[in-house]
Amino acid sequence: MSRIRSSGAAPERAVRQILSRSEIRYRMNVRDLPGKPDFANKTRKFAIFVHGCFWHSHENCALASDPKSNRSYWQAKLERTKARDLAHIERLEELGYRVLVVWECSSRKSQEAQEQIVEFFGRSRRPSS
Repeated sequence: MSRIRSSGAAPERAVRQILSRSEIRYRMNVRDLPGKPDFANKTRKFAIFVHGCFWHSHENCALASDPKSNRSYWQAKLERTKARDLAHIERLEELGYRVLVVWECSSRKSQEAQEQIVEFFGRSRRPSS
């Protein structure tokens, strides 16, 4: 568990690369916004979270395994994480932000992540391949 990084992980790097190619300006890990989004722009009012499928309990995903040992601990922990994520997203939306969640499994398929980001920002910001 000590090797799991909170920032700079491969899914985050993949999204950062797509945003940079799309010439979308952002700040990383914005501490003064609810949930400390992985990518955000206060002027354009958007926030992007890159969620690990296991840690954030991505439904119907092979990467979001159900722990077999110490089940009561893990179920409670993962449920708290889901509730906290939802609260952060709701708070950001109350502040007028558009929020996108990119899951680890889709960031592994760069085309899928790119389509999500293009759709989120509209067709005017199509990333160059």
